[in-house]
Amino acid sequence: MEEKKHMVGGISRKSLERLPIYHHYLEKKSSDGLETISAPAIALDLQLNEVQVRKDLALVAKTAGKPKMGYVIKELIADMEEFLGFHNTNQAALVGVGYLGKALLSYKGFEQYGVEIVMAFDADGRKVNTRIGGKMVLSMDKLENLCQRMNIHIGIITVPAEYAQGVCDRLVAGGVKAIWNFAPVHLTVPPHILVQNENMAVSLAALSKYLYEVEKNGWQETKEEDD
Repeated sequence: MEEKKHMVGGISRKSLERLPIYHHYLEKKSSDGLETISAPAIALDLQLNEVQVRKDLALVAKTAGKPKMGYVIKELIADMEEFLGFHNTNQAALVGVGYLGKALLSYKGFEQYGVEIVMAFDADGRKVNTRIGGKMVLSMDKLENLCQRMNIHIGIITVPAEYAQGVCDRLVAGGVKAIWNFAPVHLTVPPHILVQNENMAVSLAALSKYLYEVEKNGWQETKEEDD
């Protein structure tokens, strides 16, 4: 029931989050030379519920999987990329040009997934009017106006936690429809705004907990517990 409460364009938030996982998995299978694959095989490899996998794939696949053969992998990848908008580039603005912000600005792989960071903003005057990864760093006082004028749809937040909500509010005021948040804080946004959180502190805590359990109980016992 919980999954139905968070819908984005007719698809549940959880399903939307799983689609890039399927995409990465299918690309690997295709590069390995596999031509077709079944929903049960995907569910087994990714340790997901088979019924849920079938429902997720039914949302994006133009052709249903065939008995005994399954889906044609290249066709399923193409359908998934079209559904996710990989070929419809959305422009993004990044706010906070620290170490993480600089790394994201310099990364060349986002356009493969339909996202292009076109500019950055920072409050540090020493960084303003410089270029990082070919992207211009601009003053914060231009944020709302430029986001509106350039029809920016995605805002990337890489500022310290205490500034994140204020930056988020300004991005929303600038017309941004989706937020990729790297600050370790919960953001309050209007219902129509999608927030994707990348909380590295939580992820590292989970890794530490996993390693602790491995040391304490052994890998096999921990693995079985998670299943």
